[in-house]
Parts: sequence; C-alpha cells; structure tokens
Amino acid sequence: MEDTFSNLATYGYIGLFLYSLGGGFIALIGAGVLAYMGKMDLTLVLFIAFTANALGDVLLFYMARYQKSMMMDGLRKHRRKLALSHIMMKKYGSWIILFQKFIYGIKTLIPIAIGLTKYDFKKFAILNVLSAAVWSLSIGLGSYYSGNILVKAAESISSKPWIAPIILVVLGATLWIYLTQATKKRVK
Repeated sequence: MEDTFSNLATYGYIGLFLYSLGGGFIALIGAGVLAYMGKMDLTLVLFIAFTANALGDVLLFYMARYQKSMMMDGLRKHRRKLALSHIMMKKYGSWIILFQKFIYGIKTLIPIAIGLTKYDFKKFAILNVLSAAVWSLSIGLGSYYSGNILVKAAESISSKPWIAPIILVVLGATLWIYLTQATKKRVK
C-alpha cells in the first residue's frame, strides 16, 4: 500500500494535470485526500487542477470555433447532448460556464457548444478562469477537509469489496437515465 502512495505522489501531479484537462473531478478529490494524508502538496494540487481545467476548456472552445468540421465529425453520436448544451446556454446564459464544471456528462460539451456560437472568446476565457478557480478551490479544499471521512469510507469499502461495484452501477445508471431523459426526442 505504501508503494502505491509513493507512485501516486511521484506521478500523481502528472495524472492530475492530464485528467483535469477534460474534467478532473475524481482526480481532484483523490489528490485532495492524498494531500490530507500528507502524500501530495495541497497548494500544488489546487494550482495544477485549476490550470489544467481552465486550459482544457479553452482548448475545447478554440477547437470548436476554428476546427468545426473535425469537431462535428467526432460529435455525431452526441448531437442530442450538444443540443441540450445549447438549451442550457440559452436558459442559464453565462452562468452555465460555472455550472458545467460541476455537471458530469456535459462538462466537455458546454465549451464546445459555446465555441460553435458567436460567444466572445475573451468573455469566455475570463469566466472560464474564474469558474476553474471556484471549481478547484471548492472540490480540492472540500476533499482535503473531508479527507478523514473519505479515508474511512475507502477503508470500509475495501473491507467489503462488493459495495464498490454497486455504488458505481447506481451512479452510472443514474447519470445514464438523466442524460437519456434530458436528450430524449419529444413527440408533440
């Protein structure tokens, strides 16, 4: 177990950066708990997650704006989710840039949807940086200060390994049902 923590401390920052480019929610929680345990530096964890998350969304926006044909080819199967992202943009306006950081499943689609519109890049970049700061601080510090509870939960799950698949199936099914219902074609 100690060898695993040593590897996480060595390669954890790189993994956190790469994972945070496209989301990073779970990686940031894990890094926050490792910081609580003294295996990673909390300030560096927050900075890396913030930087990668802000950079990832800016890259998605840029690719959608200037590489539309390539992006649309890759998004053919996700047209309904992309349409849901457009509806959410119209409904919530600029607030969606903050909200999307916390909504798993559409986190990568919102910057793409915004990039496909005529939304101002500077405004997006500023709001995205502010949102990435709120996201990294809230999730990172939340997991750091909840470290004791999360470590006890992990120990409890490791002592009863059948619990983890049940939790994953329930979370996955809930997300799938939500996205299926939210993007379902409505008959008038």
